[in-house]
Amino acid sequence: MHGPGFISIWFFIGVLLTVYGVLITATGLWELISPPSNPPVFASLHASIWWGIVLLIIGLIYFVRFFPKKSS
Repeated sequence: MHGPGFISIWFFIGVLLTVYGVLITATGLWELISPPSNPPVFASLHASIWWGIVLLIIGLIYFVRFFPKKSS
């Protein structure tokens, strides 16, 4: 349903992906600064940083694309 007063569900998905991206990227950066005592096998790839950035970019694309516009 699209019309005046309706907000697209994709806007909220963009917000959610952006928040998850920020949190996962921050966690990855924290692990980069303070590595765990028993790191996983592929810790040198820093997957949380890469996936956090990917989620952040996708979330921002959805956020900007489906941002609610003022209806005059």
